[in-house]
Amino acid sequence: MLASAATPRCPPRPTRRRTTGGGWPARSSSPATRGARGEVPVGAVVYLTETGERLAEASNTREHGHDPTGHAELTAVRAAAAVLGDWRLNACTVVVTLEPCTMCAGMLINARAGRVVYGADDPKAGACRSLYRITTDPRLNHRCEVVAGLEADACGLVLREFFQRRREATRAAQRASRDA
Repeated sequence: MLASAATPRCPPRPTRRRTTGGGWPARSSSPATRGARGEVPVGAVVYLTETGERLAEASNTREHGHDPTGHAELTAVRAAAAVLGDWRLNACTVVVTLEPCTMCAGMLINARAGRVVYGADDPKAGACRSLYRITTDPRLNHRCEVVAGLEADACGLVLREFFQRRREATRAAQRASRDA
C-alpha cells in the first residue's frame, strides 16, 4: 500500500510500539538522504497512527522539479491521500526530519493530520514551534498533535553537513572564478 514519490523502497515499518514517535525521524531521514542530490535533505513519511502502516514517503524535490511546493511533507501527504482515497488524514502521523514551514504546516491543518512528528527545529522558518505555532493554533478549525525534537541531533547533523558542503562548493567556485 506504500506510495513513493520517486524514492526507493523504504526501510521496515515501525512496530505499533513506535506510534508515539520513537525512531521515526531516523526512518524519515532515509528518503531525505536518498533524495539529497542538490536538494535540501528533508524527508517525510506518512503512517497510519494506529497500526504503523507506512502509506507514503517523499523527499524534497524543489530544485530538481523547479517547483516551490516540492517539499517532502507536501509530496508525501499527497501520495498518502491518494492511497487512502481521502484527503482527511486524521488517522495518520506525518513524520518529517525538519520542522514544517508555514506552507507545510497549513497543508497539514487542511489535511486534518492527526499527528506531526519532526526531528530538527527550524529557527528560520519553522511553523510548528520555532517561529509560529500554526499546527496548534486554537483559532484554526483543526489542530495537530505535535511531537518535536525526536532524534533532533541526527536530523540536524544531516542538514548542517549539507549546508556546510554547499557553502564550501560556493567558495571554491568563487575562488576558481577569481583565479581564472
